[in-house]
Amino acid sequence: MNDLVKVSDLSIRYGNKTAVKQISFTLPAGQIVGLLGSNGAGKTSLMQAMMGLIPYQGQIEILGFNPQTQREAMLEHVCYIPDVAILPPWIVVADLLQLMCGLHPKFKLELAQQKLAQTIIPLNAKVKQLSRGMIVQLHLAIISAIDAQLMILDEPTLGLDIPARKAFYDMLINDWCSDTRTVLIATHQVDEIENLLSNVMMINHGQLVLNESISHLDERFIGVRYGLDAAAQIEAAAPLHRFRQMGGECAIFAGNAPSNIDQLGQTFRVELADLFVALAQPSMEKPHATV
Repeated sequence: MNDLVKVSDLSIRYGNKTAVKQISFTLPAGQIVGLLGSNGAGKTSLMQAMMGLIPYQGQIEILGFNPQTQREAMLEHVCYIPDVAILPPWIVVADLLQLMCGLHPKFKLELAQQKLAQTIIPLNAKVKQLSRGMIVQLHLAIISAIDAQLMILDEPTLGLDIPARKAFYDMLINDWCSDTRTVLIATHQVDEIENLLSNVMMINHGQLVLNESISHLDERFIGVRYGLDAAAQIEAAAPLHRFRQMGGECAIFAGNAPSNIDQLGQTFRVELADLFVALAQPSMEKPHATV
């Protein structure tokens, strides 16, 4: 499997503050990777470094290109939506599509027009006349009409209602993804994307605390719902995270579950949202669950 992205010992600093600290990972072709982390965890800084927008220490290779020294060549094969999507407010939508034809050699005009036809965005409207949700839809239609190998999305559906978000994810799966392309998507809408992902990475305080395929999460993490009679044994086993849910107390274990866990309560599959909360706990030491 070809690696489209290679990151090694990457650190990003803003003055005395370290936003990303010595993280390494690869992204093979054919994946949809969720990048999860709390606000300020380092997600946006990582994506900006991958796009060559900010200085960094370490090594980044995108499709064989160095983002700092070969950015123009790299951008022919990459499409990117930042966390704040900015389009010229004065431009007419139809003119923006024509402009994209001149700006990006792999932009497919007819494909963008087809995607916009599935929305209520008028081609003769100026960007400044569109609602926030419409602007996001316009940006997504443009980006998804680029015949790239790597798509990097930072909170792409922010501002969209539920039907529009579902339509975007359907488009991503059915129209864009393939075994030669990879998507890296940062989002807070963990529940919505869990079933779409092939892999997940989690960043906490600039460090990569999880890099795992979705299919392997069940092998690494297990949850148990237990009663008061098992509380002491659960606590003694040092779970990764404890929380209360309807039906009782719950605990999540990461590879250190008690051998008699089935006797202590009802075990369950750990949802990605609960795992995200568990690994983002600042007061607990986290395992680096890398592939």
